[in-house]
Amino acid sequence: MQSSLIGKIEKARRYAEEKERVTFSDFSVHFRGDNDTYLTGYKDGRWHCTCHFFTSWGVCSHTMALEKMLDEMLPDEAVTMRAGSSGQ
Repeated sequence: MQSSLIGKIEKARRYAEEKERVTFSDFSVHFRGDNDTYLTGYKDGRWHCTCHFFTSWGVCSHTMALEKMLDEMLPDEAVTMRAGSSGQ
């Protein structure tokens, strides 16, 4: 294996451990819930989800789960449950 590729692999391994390097600005995922699969994501500073609960409340178990999974990789305004966030 070329030494330059080995260096990139080592750098990628280090980056993967340093999650604070990444901040999501927008993304979309298919979230398989207990009852159905929903299109869930974050775009233009706002969460979205196609589940019925989100339509009424602007938050749901799917968006909250993503907040917990991606916590340190989300901008502060995206995390409603983070200590000290404006969502508290």
